[in-house]
Formats: sequence, C-alpha cells, structure tokens
Amino acid sequence: MTPEIARAVEVVRAGGVVGLPTDTVYGIGVDPLQEEAVARLFELKGRPPARPIGILVASLETARELGEIDGYALELARAHWPGALTLVVHARVILPDWVGDRNARTVGIRVPAHPVALELLEAAGPMSVTSANLSGRPDTMDDTEARAVFGDRVHYVPGSCPGGRPSTVVDATGPRPVVLRRGPVDI
Repeated sequence: MTPEIARAVEVVRAGGVVGLPTDTVYGIGVDPLQEEAVARLFELKGRPPARPIGILVASLETARELGEIDGYALELARAHWPGALTLVVHARVILPDWVGDRNARTVGIRVPAHPVALELLEAAGPMSVTSANLSGRPDTMDDTEARAVFGDRVHYVPGSCPGGRPSTVVDATGPRPVVLRRGPVDI
C-alpha cells in the first residue's frame, strides 16, 4: 500500500473526507457507516439531504454483499465493471438511514476502473463517494481542481480522472433496466 493510500485510509477511519481520483470525475468520499462523516460530505457539497449518495466498492463480490445484483443487473455489472456504471439496486443488508434511499431501500453501487480508487477501496472498504464539486457546479477532474473548491477541509489523494463525465446510472430494481442518468456507458 502506498503512503498516500495508507494516510487516506486513516482519514476515512477517523471520519474525515477524502478526495480520490476515479475513472469518471474526481470524487470526495467517506465511510458510509459514520453518520457524521456522511453529513459532512453533504454539507461540503451543499447537497440536499434527500438526494442519495452512491457507494463505491473494490469488487463485484463486495457489491453483491451490499445489494441485490442478480439477473440483468449481474449481467450489466459483469459487462461494465470495473467501469462508469452505477447500479441502483435493493439493499441486501440493513444500511443506515443516511446511506442510499431509505424509503425505497435502494442503494447505488459502482466499481470504478481507476487503480488508485481501487487500491483505496480495497484498503478502506466501501465508501460513500460523490463528485468533488459544489452541488450543481462543474465537476472537477483532479486533486488540484478539487482543492480549489474545498481547500483544507478534504484530504486529497493525488490523481486525475481520464473519463471526464459522471457515470451512467441505471435503476436495476424493476423488471428491466431504467437509465436514470446518461453517461459513458450506453445502456
């Protein structure tokens, strides 16, 4: 594990916010099981609390522990993970109220195709991650741009994002997939 990743894991476990490169856009993330950390993430972004934040994981196996990824959802995951596809699925485990959509009991899950993000997720475990920008503002593509937005309130893992577009989001809770947000993966 690199020193940058080791330090980022310490920050996540202590309830801090970490900036990380992904295959789509630069993100900020926290431990999804720490309510105060998730609240801090919403506050930093200026994001409405009713708008769920997805979870990034290091593997399909971990994703399937958290959510019901079967049938066509499993086919989509196998075809596009790691990659720029977020699947909204029914939660397989009881998640805290502040993770996913508590009313629908769903969660958005993605396995990013970026070596730095995967190394961090492998070491820290699943993380609630959102784009590193103020809500409604342009996405950031690297740690320098994110630092210009959030300053010292975030611990940044160096790196840039080759994709430049947020992930495709697909609701996989019904009889067929429904695209909620168009992105790099064409469904």
